[in-house]
Amino acid sequence: MSVLRGPSSLPFNAIPFDKVNPSDFLPELKEAVANANKRLAEYKKGTGITFKEVFGELDQVEEEVNYITSIFYTLFYAHSTDELQAISEEFSSIITAFESELSLDEDVFRRVKSCYEDRANQNLTAEELTIVELGYKSFVRNGALLNDEDKDKLKKIDQELSKLSVEFNQNTLKATNNYKLFVDDESKLKGIPESALSQAKELAKKEGKENTWCFTLQYPSMLPVLKYCEDRDIRRELHSHSNVKATNGEFDNRENVKKQVRLRHERANLLGYESHGAYVLEWKMASTPDTVMNFLEDLYTKSLPFAKQDVDKLKELAKADGIEEFAGWDTAFYTEKLKKKELDFDDEELKPYFKLDNSLNGMFEVAKKLYDISFNKKDNYPVYHEEVQVYEVHDDKLDESIGLFYVDLHPRETKSSGAWMMGIRKHGFQFGEVKKPIVSITCNFTAPTKDKPALLTLNELTTLYHEFGHALHGLLSKCEYTSYSGTSVLHDFVELPSQIMENWVMEKECLDLFAFHYETGEKMPQVLVDKIKKSMTFMEGYGTMRQLSFGFLDMAWHGKKIEDIENIDVKEYENKAMSKAMLVKRPDEAIMSCSFGHLFAGGYSAGYYGYKWAEVLDADAFEEFKENGIFNKEIASKFRENILAKGGSEHPMTLYKRFRGKEPSPDALLKRAGFLS
Repeated sequence: MSVLRGPSSLPFNAIPFDKVNPSDFLPELKEAVANANKRLAEYKKGTGITFKEVFGELDQVEEEVNYITSIFYTLFYAHSTDELQAISEEFSSIITAFESELSLDEDVFRRVKSCYEDRANQNLTAEELTIVELGYKSFVRNGALLNDEDKDKLKKIDQELSKLSVEFNQNTLKATNNYKLFVDDESKLKGIPESALSQAKELAKKEGKENTWCFTLQYPSMLPVLKYCEDRDIRRELHSHSNVKATNGEFDNRENVKKQVRLRHERANLLGYESHGAYVLEWKMASTPDTVMNFLEDLYTKSLPFAKQDVDKLKELAKADGIEEFAGWDTAFYTEKLKKKELDFDDEELKPYFKLDNSLNGMFEVAKKLYDISFNKKDNYPVYHEEVQVYEVHDDKLDESIGLFYVDLHPRETKSSGAWMMGIRKHGFQFGEVKKPIVSITCNFTAPTKDKPALLTLNELTTLYHEFGHALHGLLSKCEYTSYSGTSVLHDFVELPSQIMENWVMEKECLDLFAFHYETGEKMPQVLVDKIKKSMTFMEGYGTMRQLSFGFLDMAWHGKKIEDIENIDVKEYENKAMSKAMLVKRPDEAIMSCSFGHLFAGGYSAGYYGYKWAEVLDADAFEEFKENGIFNKEIASKFRENILAKGGSEHPMTLYKRFRGKEPSPDALLKRAGFLS
């Protein structure tokens, strides 16, 4: 079997990335689709109505297509070469067409419907019942009950949306890479940490410019400038270009945004929903756009006074420096000054204690203490880039292998910005047997230089733990089938396993495992640990307001039908949606929507509120650990068995109450944020 269409002979059936040739993707995908269609033709002749005959066999139809798709998108986001980008639109179009045909096939739906109607007679497990009920609902939500004319409309919309999503991502990536700021006057860089200057110097040399410093819109390059550069003009230059990314010229995403929003609403209307938000949220814990807006508005009311206090403090500091009109390019800079003033705290103080290798090993030690699992680095697995590290994961208590874990942590021009986890292969029945998971986390952390190892900021460290939480959700799944294995859960539940992991970073008992000075080897002193704890509520009002502004923007685009969208000015519409939560002036031409990949290329449309929703869950869940010990194995076992192992095999509220013994309370979040005494 082709390396792109079936499991390899490597241990864990690992992906043979060294044998993957971009030119093979399209012909192999077409072959996989052709094979799937042959299997589908046989499947449609069947008359059996049992779970295994209907859903088990249907999974086998798609196996090759799912396999090649997973490999392609792992590379597309983490190592997107020109060749991959050139074929991405056609690849996406073929996948979308195949999925549309399958979800709208009357004979397939007939079999799914027959199993659904007979489900009470089949003695199904909880996981199987979920697959049947949500599987039937998925077909209905994807147009199975539409007439032929409307099915054709739906197919065309899905094809166009798939194409637009790929274009949006390409434009954002190209716009990010297209901008570089060269500075040849070192006096303009006063305040920027030496580690960041060294990175900038190395990048300038790569660009063929000696005796200069080069800064990009990649987060590890831009953030030290915004936080520490005393030259306001330099900060404004980088901040402004970041805020107008993909808003003009050849990479302009404004029309793309409007087209996606229009098509999403048209699709929802075609399926009988008032809006895209109503369609999406029907399958979430929140259920409706009204529930989401009430949630956001309630948090807005409770956090606004604290957010205003935070911003007033920043403005006061800036005013003392002669700045009368405080702006977005001042926020990070004066936040650092305020942190130094109020907490005597500077991120640069912490970085020497967060050497990347130590942080990774500490993270693995946390997993071992909680779940009795170990991560063993291996060099014998093929990788798609030399920076990627591979670990075999082992359950020490049961003495069995769990799966593979890939780690890719530094920025490069072929990698999308941000941080994410990929379930390259989910745990569950595939190719004739239950396969173990293959999971990756991809980040854009500060890279090492010739003088210093990679040293993380506190924010980068929490991001690492966040993505690791997603990875554990995938690795520790015990679902028998892939349909709702690992992170395949209702979208506003998916962030619980990731966000709860961030809590450990703030605890001394965890920091003592790995936070050693990279030069002296000394343990992080108690005074710095105390500062980290105090920093948890520092500027939390402003931070909450910033997240709420993103949620309001998401719901403005997706929570209601927008009339005459073709004539909407994206910038004006966005400003109106975010205005009440935007407490700091943005650049006049700023448009966040045009590079907001979560909404227009990442599957979070009508779902961005989920981050704050999950914070309610994670704050409430972590209280159980705080009350009983952060490494309490009994509590950890309950979390593993009822949350991580179960995936989406049962309703999340059922799983949560099974773990916690009650529904989550928002009080834990408000208390942690400092909004409630």
